[in-house]
Amino acid sequence: MGSGDSVDEPPDTCSSAGAFARAWAKAVAGTSYLPMTDAQLETLLQRLTDLLSEALRAEPLDLRVGHKVADELVNAHIASAEALGRTVEVIQLRLVRDLDLVCDDVEDRMARLLAAVATGYARALRDRTLDEQESIRRAALTARAEAEQALRASEARFRHQATHDPLTDLPNRTLFAERLAAAVGGTAGSGRRVGLCFVDVDRFKRVNDSFGHQIGDRALVAAARRLRRAVEPHLVARLGGDAFVVLVERSTGTGDVVAVAEAALAALSEPVVVDGHDVTVTASVGVVERRVAGTSPDDLMRAAGSTLHWAKTAGGARWALYDAERDGREQARQELSAAIPAGLERGEFFLDYQPLTSLQNGSLLGMEALVRWRHPQLGVLRPDSFIGLAEETGLIVPLGGWVLAEACREAVGWRATSGEPPYVSVNLAVRQVHRPGLVQEVQALLRRTGLPPERLQLEITESTMMTTAEEPVRALRALADLGIRIAIDDFGTGYSNLAYLRDLPVTELKVAGEFVRGLRAPEARADERILASLVSLAHALDLTVTAEGVETGGQAERLRAIGCDAGQGWHFGRPAPADHILARLK
Repeated sequence: MGSGDSVDEPPDTCSSAGAFARAWAKAVAGTSYLPMTDAQLETLLQRLTDLLSEALRAEPLDLRVGHKVADELVNAHIASAEALGRTVEVIQLRLVRDLDLVCDDVEDRMARLLAAVATGYARALRDRTLDEQESIRRAALTARAEAEQALRASEARFRHQATHDPLTDLPNRTLFAERLAAAVGGTAGSGRRVGLCFVDVDRFKRVNDSFGHQIGDRALVAAARRLRRAVEPHLVARLGGDAFVVLVERSTGTGDVVAVAEAALAALSEPVVVDGHDVTVTASVGVVERRVAGTSPDDLMRAAGSTLHWAKTAGGARWALYDAERDGREQARQELSAAIPAGLERGEFFLDYQPLTSLQNGSLLGMEALVRWRHPQLGVLRPDSFIGLAEETGLIVPLGGWVLAEACREAVGWRATSGEPPYVSVNLAVRQVHRPGLVQEVQALLRRTGLPPERLQLEITESTMMTTAEEPVRALRALADLGIRIAIDDFGTGYSNLAYLRDLPVTELKVAGEFVRGLRAPEARADERILASLVSLAHALDLTVTAEGVETGGQAERLRAIGCDAGQGWHFGRPAPADHILARLK
């Protein structure tokens, strides 16, 4: 053919289908959320346009194409009623025209195809709804199962946490209390026995201070693991901190529980390496073993705690066995200690005095205040029954303050037959001397009572002054500057060092009765020479010397012969109220 020839060319169906697909995409855009780009939508609708076009030309008409188109539209989320309406509209109005589809029954075919699309659309929407409902149902069942499983796991964890220690995984105090109650409260017969080992790591704070808490915790975990292995099959629980307890539920005697204690000590004493650090610890163990009948969990734990304290105070790294008599004595001491504050409030304490007598002329120089306790149940108690307790607990401060105030108040009224009235001598405890404000307290007391400073003597022990702290010495100097006498009590029972007295504001030494006691035997020349040396050295330091514990005239005579200044003891008078002593002298 030449260039001038002309022929009828078929229409460009690809470009026509593309134009129709774009029109279709524009019609359904915005009718529902479509998880695709515009280009992806046009590509999908281009393919569906081709399917529709082919179906209208095919013989016979395959209505399944309409169902397929509907399925793909719904699957692509073009699934709203509006989207269906616009789809039907655009197909009905433009498909035949845009694609230039020509056939005898095109109108009938189009109607049937659109009906197939609509029917398929409805079915696809129904199926999708059912699928979504089933998916939701399955998801709800899965979520419920997961929630129930999580709840069971949570409850189980609440139970590694309610009954077990989170650090060591040992049973905790709660579980131990249950097991102990079951062991003690059983009905297997009164002959059954039970034992406890209360284990506490010695000075574990040093491990934390030296290596840090993280290494300390890991060392504690290793110690717990060793302890559990060493005493199996007995229950081991962590009570908190570095304290553990071992329950021996069916003991056959003390030997069983002691063997457990020794195994625990051996296991804990082995060094453990944590992050390259050798960590070595020791432990103390309180051991208690007894018949189940007549005891209770509280009794057992209290007894084990007391016994652990005995092991600790003995130096640690050992076990101690419960002793009922010792425990009874200590309980009585604790009860007595607890009653001191109430006793002060109720006025149960009172003072007796013992004369301090000149060995040169027998005159009364002073009187030492000695506190007594008129206990409502125990009767009159001497100082050795409660002073030690008061010092241990710190109650010596209020008690000592009361003694000082009462002694000064009573001493104001003392009168002598001739010369100056006697001074009053009061013991000061270590805590009182080291307490800030001592000088101001004494000054206020003297002002309130009107007692002249020179008529007050304060007695302190040697150990009180053997300290690196300057404040106690400074306070005593201030008191001495006021004119108050300062005496060292029980000299010879401590350091017995006269050299340090040169720098202290001391006016008197009271030599302990242990030295004086030897003077009762005529041949006791060694004690006499020692006393003579002490007196000579004290006089060289301008100190007066009072001998304590003078019980016989022979002792008094020998003390006078070696130059001792004063004496105190039963030979000169037993402790008594001040007015009795003064009346006897008159």
